[in-house]
Amino acid sequence: MYLPEHFAETRVALLHQLIEQNPLGILITNSDNSLDANHIPFELNAADGEFGVLHCHIARKNPLWQALSNGQEVLVVFRADDAYISPQWLPSKHETHKQVPSWNYRVVHAVGRVTLHDDLRYVRGLVARLTRKHEAFQAEPWKMADGPKDYIDAMLTAIVGIEIEITQLVGKFKLSQNKEIRDIDGAGSALKARGEHPIGDAMLAVAADKKKSA
Repeated sequence: MYLPEHFAETRVALLHQLIEQNPLGILITNSDNSLDANHIPFELNAADGEFGVLHCHIARKNPLWQALSNGQEVLVVFRADDAYISPQWLPSKHETHKQVPSWNYRVVHAVGRVTLHDDLRYVRGLVARLTRKHEAFQAEPWKMADGPKDYIDAMLTAIVGIEIEITQLVGKFKLSQNKEIRDIDGAGSALKARGEHPIGDAMLAVAADKKKSA
């Protein structure tokens, strides 16, 4: 990934936060000289290892798990909010006319080593944890015990677990850090006015940090 210094985010806590808030990652693999990409929800254990450990499961019918081998290196991409940036939102454009459209976004690339888990205990625990986390907003959260035991057991045997020990975390938070404070403020405020609050707030935070260090 092309990563200019002003867009690099190295704070591991913020990279973990992005993953946890945007758990649907793209698992990119290269097996037998063939590239593959699978969209999978992940669980992050941030406290395990130097950079954390990712856990996920895939359908047994998915040939990916048979193409992978323990210890193989893979890449998982997590993407948060993104937005088009209009030059019209930048005060300096109206003075110099030297601005062009751009696109802002926040992404994390996690490189790691695979361990396959083709066992019922692993996938049962993983599914239970994912369910508790993503059902927490419900007034009556669904739980595995809601389904007949034979049905749940059959569903669990139809999946395979994958663990990825993260060996490298690369964050790119492209939030107009290379522009003037007033331009970052202008674009961030315009995005919030359009209802794009997460990335608008992130840009306004960048502008505030630049003001403090100015």
